[in-house]
Amino acid sequence: MTNWSNKVLYIGETNNLERRCYEHKHKIIKGFTDKYNINKLVYFEMTNDIKEAITREKQLKGWLRKKKIELIEKINPEWKDLSEGL
Repeated sequence: MTNWSNKVLYIGETNNLERRCYEHKHKIIKGFTDKYNINKLVYFEMTNDIKEAITREKQLKGWLRKKKIELIEKINPEWKDLSEGL
């Protein structure tokens, strides 16, 4: 997820993407995403394996910002809010 202005990036995992996006958009969860107004879903991956999700989350968090942006733009070059289609 990101914000609209300076594209601060947030990476996380959840078992309910629609609910989690709602929580971020309505600032229900206080912390990093609230502080930086993270409210736009620009990339996601799906799996039914929680261990795989956690491993992937850690992998992505270890990447340089440039590589994360390349991954997002490969799928979503206009940085559209993908949560609107959930």
